[in-house]
Amino acid sequence: MADNSAAPQIVTPSAPRRMDVLAAQPFHGDPAAAARAAQSRIKPHHRDLPLRVGTRASPLALVQTRNFLSLLTRLCPVLRGMEVFQERVIQTTGDAVQDRRLAEIGGKGLFAKEIHESLLDGRVDFAVHSLKDLETTLPDGISLACTLKREDARDVLILPDEIDDYDPEDPYAVLPECALVGTSSVRRQAQLLHARPDLRIALIRGSVQSRLAKVRDGQFEASLLALAGLRRLDLEHEASVILDPDIMVPSAAQGIVGVTVRTDDIELREMLRAIEDPEARAVATAERAMLAVLDGSCATPIGGHARMQPDGTLILTGLVARADGSFLCKRTLSGLPEDAERLGRTMGAILRADSPCDVFG
Repeated sequence: MADNSAAPQIVTPSAPRRMDVLAAQPFHGDPAAAARAAQSRIKPHHRDLPLRVGTRASPLALVQTRNFLSLLTRLCPVLRGMEVFQERVIQTTGDAVQDRRLAEIGGKGLFAKEIHESLLDGRVDFAVHSLKDLETTLPDGISLACTLKREDARDVLILPDEIDDYDPEDPYAVLPECALVGTSSVRRQAQLLHARPDLRIALIRGSVQSRLAKVRDGQFEASLLALAGLRRLDLEHEASVILDPDIMVPSAAQGIVGVTVRTDDIELREMLRAIEDPEARAVATAERAMLAVLDGSCATPIGGHARMQPDGTLILTGLVARADGSFLCKRTLSGLPEDAERLGRTMGAILRADSPCDVFG
């Protein structure tokens, strides 16, 4: 979890103000070093205040947005003590419709559609997203300005009761025969059913807290969530079983927060470059490039997980499957971080070539 002790004040000033924002040196993951580097000024930016940040209304989205603003404040000292930011909570179609899978109502882009519109028409200056929910091709006029340091990308099993121990090599053994598992993700569903065809899958949507409650209340015998979200909400203790990414391949860009801006807002893009995490950018680029080649929708089970090795090598694991688990193809490639996009596109082409056409609908 990011430190919220110095969280920026959210205000609605009666009249616009202006500030000179001094961009910092790029952020490389060490907050103390980054804060020192931030003292090195590149050039002044002149902005009307407040800076308006768009976000979804879910508790997780709000926590991620406030963590981002806190980070930006710490790394840009000139922002401290100023009434700089204003939250704009935007209700998205993806949040409003809870009784159907996203694939049935237009795909995961529905978590960003209304936020994109607010950005383009000037109601907000930048927007904070879970990058895994952001479409691979953004609307004209919108750019991904920065990616923040990745939180743990792994998925977890949520069970109604505590367990004393489990086998990391066979984590699904904790699930009873024919257990009812709640998930809205066809990626998770496909991998579960491939390993355990006896399991029953049912739709579960809503906030992290509501999903936890449904398992606790006995509506489901298990569910799956992203460990990153639990950590950001201080709910990591709710994770019953943490799944190795080679057993349950995560969603592309899972655990990464991305910030979008208008493409022509050069000043704000320069300021946000101060908190860019190069490793997060590299792994996200590889995973999203793979996704773009596969042209995956929410109806296609696709997983992508890139990670940096100590020697600087970038390793990418990609997966496609049938939703019923009857087919699963997983491949691994390695390359250099600067070749992340090419690596992702190569992975996408390999997975497409090695899979039956019906997998992609």
